[in-house]
Amino acid sequence: MPDTHWSIASVAIPSESRVSRSYATTDLADAFAIRLPKDAITDPELLARFLFSQQAPWVAGLMRIRDTLVAGFGLKTSGQLRSPAASRSDKRISIFKIYEKGTHEILLGEDDKHLDFRVSVMHQTRTVSTESAPYLVVSTVVHCHNLLGRTYIRVIAPFHRLVVQSFMRRAARAGWPVLSQTP
Repeated sequence: MPDTHWSIASVAIPSESRVSRSYATTDLADAFAIRLPKDAITDPELLARFLFSQQAPWVAGLMRIRDTLVAGFGLKTSGQLRSPAASRSDKRISIFKIYEKGTHEILLGEDDKHLDFRVSVMHQTRTVSTESAPYLVVSTVVHCHNLLGRTYIRVIAPFHRLVVQSFMRRAARAGWPVLSQTP
């Protein structure tokens, strides 16, 4: 796929997304869209699993720093979220608990004492230059419970946006999974 299709755009959270109704108030809300190949899979869970398997080494480094800093505040670390105990009690994709799954969207997230967040991974058809094209839209909303949560989100928000875009760009470069051809 040409590099022009790896372009990631900041977009409004889709009104039909379940994530748009997750919280009465939000302390962070953003969404990014990337065009998918016409033959890409459409299952939101499979898209999310592929997307979140595309972690750049620098993102892993940021997560290690984050885990070291937040552990002292009693917040959940990525290691705790990936632990076998967490996986047994909840179905997960990477560090994210699966909250809902629909035909075009999967809602992931986590609740902690400082904040709750939800991430939507949505397969969406958009009209581009009079033709329909498949897109992946990743939306995030965060609701903070206290000063720790609001401080945390102010510090990590710029990194969060870079991380989301990195996952999307790396997935596009790796090549989105495509629908299998029937013989």
